[in-house]
Amino acid sequence: MKKALTKGGSGIRAEYDFSTGVRGKYVAAYRCGTNVRLLDPELMSAFPDSKSVNDALRLLAEIVGRAKKRK
Repeated sequence: MKKALTKGGSGIRAEYDFSTGVRGKYVAAYRCGTNVRLLDPELMSAFPDSKSVNDALRLLAEIVGRAKKRK
């Protein structure tokens, strides 16, 4: 037996209320792109913020670049 899921034939369930929603609130950030990466829990203490992660990756990239030049 199926329930009547929609309100007024709109296709939206009655319990969903988007009346206070803002259309396109995150569109500008989405267009800029997102690069979310998740750290394993054991690395959280070594890299407490984005700056520490970026600094470590820059250093690693520099080391890898030097190693490639030696070949």
